[in-house]
Amino acid sequence: MKSTMQDAPLLLRDIMQHGVAIYGERKVFTVTPTGVEEATFVQIARRAEQLAAALEKLGVQRGERVATFMWNNQAHMEAYFAVPSMGAVLHTLNIRLFPEQLAFIINHADDRVIIVDASLAPLLAKVRDQIPSTTTIIVHGEEPSGVLGDTLDYETLVSAERPGFEWPLLDERDAAIMCYTSGTTGDPKGVVYSHRSTWLHSMASMTANSIGLSERDRCLVIVPMFHVNAWGTVYTAFFAGMELIMPQMFLQGGPILTMIRELRPTISVGVPTIWNDVLRVAETAPDADLSSMRGIIAGGAAVPRFMIEAFRDRYGIDVIQGWGMTETSPLAAVSIPPAGTPKDLDVDYRVKTGRIVAGVEVRLTDDHGTVLPRDGTSLGEFEIRGPWITGSYFGADDPDKFRDGWLRTGDIGTLDAEGFMVVSDRTKDVIKSGGEWISSVELEVTVMAHPAVFEAAVIGVPDDKWQERPLCCVVLRPDSTVSAEELRTFLGDRVAKWWLPERWTFIESVPKTSVGKFDKKVLRARYAEDALDIEVLA
Repeated sequence: MKSTMQDAPLLLRDIMQHGVAIYGERKVFTVTPTGVEEATFVQIARRAEQLAAALEKLGVQRGERVATFMWNNQAHMEAYFAVPSMGAVLHTLNIRLFPEQLAFIINHADDRVIIVDASLAPLLAKVRDQIPSTTTIIVHGEEPSGVLGDTLDYETLVSAERPGFEWPLLDERDAAIMCYTSGTTGDPKGVVYSHRSTWLHSMASMTANSIGLSERDRCLVIVPMFHVNAWGTVYTAFFAGMELIMPQMFLQGGPILTMIRELRPTISVGVPTIWNDVLRVAETAPDADLSSMRGIIAGGAAVPRFMIEAFRDRYGIDVIQGWGMTETSPLAAVSIPPAGTPKDLDVDYRVKTGRIVAGVEVRLTDDHGTVLPRDGTSLGEFEIRGPWITGSYFGADDPDKFRDGWLRTGDIGTLDAEGFMVVSDRTKDVIKSGGEWISSVELEVTVMAHPAVFEAAVIGVPDDKWQERPLCCVVLRPDSTVSAEELRTFLGDRVAKWWLPERWTFIESVPKTSVGKFDKKVLRARYAEDALDIEVLA
């Protein structure tokens, strides 16, 4: 027997049309050097129709890649809807990549058209002569330098067309968007999201057991739109009626506090390093006002306990830790305490990596692929599967990343009976000392709980006796002092004794990857080059 239910495809055009029909007057705010620009959902959708018509006139066909090299702004949103809804594939380029990585990705994806913000034109110009497949570059904003050679003006193209583009009927499994991993090991790999996977991911973002985005929210989107679709917030906004604040290049603690005070978001998404800077600036900012905020979604790295407690105790803001990766769209787990959790245990749940969300499955395996029990103590690698989890990479074979239909995440940790994950490290970062594992992540978040420490990164370094031992790289807060011995004493009551680092170094800043994570490969290189001033304790 078959169902008699209607069988409409799940397409991004329908998310856009829902936003227009139900929430048409909701707004998107773009912060610019000269002020804040506003546009309604209706206006953005109409301009997306005009952009699609312009791209069609340029000869863009179904399945062809149209890349963006842009900040978080309204024009980028227009491309988010126009490109996939017309049947092409939106490829968001990471503006913080090294030129050789950027050229590799553009050529590998075979991007024919690139839309670039004028302020980023000099960065794209560095690879212009290395990307022969790109025949058309469209510049958004005034770019008088001409560093990119022959280009087209975004506003001229869009304004020449009329709204009313007839969106084609697509297969929901057609490619809609693609994003490349950050390439921390080997070449970056392309992940292609379908209309269906993005549609379902957007629905998951609105559930109360997930991050519960809704019409009541105005979201400050700090996570870049080139990083896993800004964690899906653009599409969820049109689905849920959630207003958005787009900060463009203003991503430091001071400007973010100004946006929160003046534009009154209720929620924001961004990596912990950003929120650490917000806390630092807010400590001495007399006009800091975070009273509009109900919550912060932080992900991309472990969120330290001190950060969760600081936002709760000082500002009454809940920090929700989210876990995912480029390959998972990214939402896979969130750290919301279970119903009935006593107040004194609330933070204990929030510091966990997260509870798996409905729609995806997770399991824990050992080195041989044996599934381990969900007992909260067995240590293994997380594997995941579901309708918005990738099953392969674009144009690249990597069979070691997949096992029996499950994605091997490379994250090491524990899984308990309630479905809560605790990631203790990445497989490439875990420290193997004397046959046992030391979690660099746990050491980092524990050291950062010291009031004198701003940031801390831990790497494994060779040791004649134990194979590897931890080296703790510390960034102090301004006008703060603390010794390595004092920090080790601080750690002594909080971690296993044999975890305590003998090697310490104080640095000016922790190097970051293109998406704001600690770049430990740079620290390892500095150590190998003997470029770190290391103190060895007895």
